[in-house]
Order: sequence, then C-alpha cells, then structure tokens
Amino acid sequence: MQSILSYATVGENASPEHAEVVPITIFVAVLCLCLVIGHLLEENRWVNESITAIFIGGVTGILILVLRKGKSSHLLRFSEELFFIYLLPPIIFNAGFQVKKKQFFQNFITIMLFGVVGVFISTVIISLGSWWLFPKLGFVGLTPREYLAVGTIFSATDSVCTLQVLQQDETPLLYSIVFGEGVVNDATSVVLFNAIQKMDVSKIDSQTILSVVRSFLYLFSTSTALGIGVGLLTSLVLKTLYFGKHSSIRELAMMVLMAYLSYMLSELLKLSGILTVFFCGIVMSHYSWHNVTESSRITARHVPLQEEHVFAMLSFVAETFIFLYVGMDTFDMEKWRMTKLSFGTSLGIYSTIVFLILVGRAVFVFPLSAFSNFMNRNKTSPLTFKQQTVIWWAGLMRGAVSIALAFKQFTYSGVTLNPINATMITNTIIVVLFTTLVFGFLTKPLVNYLITHGMRNQNNHGAGEGGEQPRSPKDDVVLPLLSFDESASANMQIARDNFSMLMDRPVYTIHHYWRRFDNAYMRPIFGGPRHNPSEC
Repeated sequence: MQSILSYATVGENASPEHAEVVPITIFVAVLCLCLVIGHLLEENRWVNESITAIFIGGVTGILILVLRKGKSSHLLRFSEELFFIYLLPPIIFNAGFQVKKKQFFQNFITIMLFGVVGVFISTVIISLGSWWLFPKLGFVGLTPREYLAVGTIFSATDSVCTLQVLQQDETPLLYSIVFGEGVVNDATSVVLFNAIQKMDVSKIDSQTILSVVRSFLYLFSTSTALGIGVGLLTSLVLKTLYFGKHSSIRELAMMVLMAYLSYMLSELLKLSGILTVFFCGIVMSHYSWHNVTESSRITARHVPLQEEHVFAMLSFVAETFIFLYVGMDTFDMEKWRMTKLSFGTSLGIYSTIVFLILVGRAVFVFPLSAFSNFMNRNKTSPLTFKQQTVIWWAGLMRGAVSIALAFKQFTYSGVTLNPINATMITNTIIVVLFTTLVFGFLTKPLVNYLITHGMRNQNNHGAGEGGEQPRSPKDDVVLPLLSFDESASANMQIARDNFSMLMDRPVYTIHHYWRRFDNAYMRPIFGGPRHNPSEC
C-alpha cells in the first residue's frame, strides 16, 4: 500500500503522458482493495459496500494528504459530467432491469406517493427550514434558487443500507416499496433540480409554482415515454433480427448500447436521463429477455442471466467509485480552508440539515402511508406503524445523487473559489458521511427490532410468501371490455361494473386490464409468453 501511495508524491511531477495514468492507477488499485475487504466483510451485515468504500477512501485520503504534506488529498477531480454521463446510467439501468415488476406495479401508487409527492414535500420543508435557520446560525449569502436547490439535494435518498438488511423473500412489500421509492426518488430529485434551475425566482408566487409543476410533469412523462419507446424498439429488433443466431455477444452489446443511447438522447433533449434509462431497463427485462438465445436461457436456469451479471457489475463498480471518492474528498483541505465559518457554526449547520431531513421525511411518510392504506383499503393488512417507521428510516441516508447535485450547483467541474459554495460542498459531504455511517450502522438493529421474525413471515398487505394478492370473489370475475356485439344497455352495465371495480380496487383493476392487453397485443409483437397470467 505504501509503495502504491508513494506515487501520489510524484504524481504532480510526472511527465505529461503519465499525469493521468498515475492517479487512475492508484484509484483502480484502491477499488480492488474495496472488493477484497468487502468480500471479507460479506458475512457482517452491519457493514455494507458503501460504508466500506467510504472508510477506505477516507484512509487513502489521509495517507495521500500526509505524503503530499497537507496540500491535497485528491487523486481525481470530481466532475458532475463524469457522474451523470458515465457513472449514473449503469446504476439506474440495473435498478430498472432487476426490479420485480409485479411487486413494483402492484405497489405503484404507494411508491409514487413516496417517490414523487414526498420529494416535493421534503424539498419545501428543507428549503424553507434552511432559508429560515441558516441566517440565524450566521451563514448567509445563498440565493433563493440555491435554497431551493439545497432542498432537492438533501431530498435525494440512498436506501442501500436498508435494502441489504431487508430480505426480499421475507418482506416483499417493504422491500418493493423501499427499492421502488429509492429509484423514483432519485429521478424525481434530479428532474425537480433541473426544473428549479429554469424557474424565475425573482418572484415566487402561485404561477411560478404551477410553472415548476408543469415543467416537472412534462419532463416526467416525456422521459418515461422515451425510455419505454427505446426499450420496445430494442425488443423488436432483437426479436426480428435474432442476433443470437451468430453470437450472443451482439445481443448483450445491443441491449447495453441501446440503454445508454436512451439516456444520452434524453439528456440531449433536456429530459431526465434517469427516468428514461430506468423505464428502458424495465421494458427490456420484460420483453427483451424472451428474445435472447437459448444458451442464455439455459444459463439462467442455474444462475442469474448473464446480462444481469454485467449490468450489476457495472452498477456495483460505479457506486463503489462514488463512495470511494466521497471518502477521499472528506480531506480536501482546499475546500476546508476556503470556508470562513467557525467550528461551532459549521456544526450547527450540519445538525440543522440532518434535523430538517428527519422532519421532512416524517412529515410525508406517515400521512402518505395513511392515504396509501385508504387507497388499498380492501387488502387484509394495511401498512403498520412499524413498517412505516422502517420506510421512514430507509430514506434518511444520503448518497451519490446528493453529492453529484451539490457539485453541479456549487462547483464548476469540481472546482470552486467561492467560500459560500465551498461551505455547501463540505456540508453535503459531512451530511452524506454522517447519515451513511451513523444511520447505516443503526439500520440492522432497528429493522430487526421493528420487523420481528413473526412479522417477516406474515403476509404483508395480505400478500402470500411470493407477494401474491389474496383472492376475493372479484378476482375470479373476468370483466369483458365493451363490445359492438352487445346492446347499448348491456354495454352500459359493463361500463358500470368496470367503473365500480376501478373505484373499489384501482390498483388491481388497472393491473388486471394491463395484463390482458399485454398478453393479447404487446407480447406477440415484442416477445414473451402469453400463457402466464401471473406475470406483470
């Protein structure tokens, strides 16, 4: 380790052709070290890859800082373009590709309530709270737009710690909600952040708020439509041209490149690349999987699909890279020297931000859970208070998206000469470190205490071991669509029955009709068996 880090002392004096090779070499070596230590700590569920990478990054940053005699702990200069163009796409695509679609869409209303409405509520609370409390602590200089940006930055969650403790087979409902909300939350935070950059903050009134909401809805809908379109196009190409006839490598290359193309097209059109590549991943896993070669399917009978291995690997490396950099950047003395605040003031700001995160999360989780229980009132078991507490806790950690948005708002290609901006970067890093390490370490005992063994084996929301919905008399009713062969009075009765079923069980009814439409029209064109009614 010492011999490797000794390069840090000569990196600044290296020849031009080696100026970039030295830090990249060290960074890759440290990434490999993260893999080794992560493997050794695999059985310790108290520590996850994020915490491991932060610790190793912090230790590496200290060693480099000592070797450079306190000048800098940097190996690579962080850039928001690096994050949004290269690191984020594989993370989000892998989340969409591996999401359990049936559970995701069965809990779609709850997930969207937490992931979309919750972000708006949290942003308002954090923005207004910081606007009111920061000046009282002696920290002034932020503009109204920057206060709104702070709200979105600290509304982006990172639920990795909780997901590593929850078992998908034992707590299907909680896992589905926490996982789904995490992805939708990240996408919503980025979309809302971009919408705030475009809004007129000189006067904030009802028209301005409506403009932000319209911009958000436009970005959300068009980005989703683009991702679905590219996913369907990929599925159609794979089915029509049958790439696997000559090589299964072309199938994998086609899926990876089309997914990345969807992200870049979305960014080119100033949409949300996160939403686009997420829904592109969902569509590809739903249709494209059935168009791959037989050899891949044989492999999938024993281990996960080869494509899933590749996507998960890319996602894992990107996430480890980000947290490793966060650990190193903690000891970036340039930013710490640039801040003009005393230790007491800085500590007050950190505490205020964490407090606002706690309050902002609680304000929407518990009321929206009650609303979700009302919408799913015909299910045998609502979200209990203990389950709501786990959902609240799962969204307290902050991670890569918060870091990236902070760098995008307060730096230019990772560099800032403004003391206020430098303070906000250090604030973000400290909050990410604190929430990831402290809340992350406390996640396992809290979840084990709240979700007992008996509750794990219970059927969440009345779901069975596999997350199936309880059967009711209406589940056996196959309501027909309107028919030209029926009389007007018969069609009116059918419409009334359909509407009554929609009002009584909206999620089940929408899912029921989508499944019929998917089996009848979509799967024959884009791929997939039509005989399995249990699939989404």
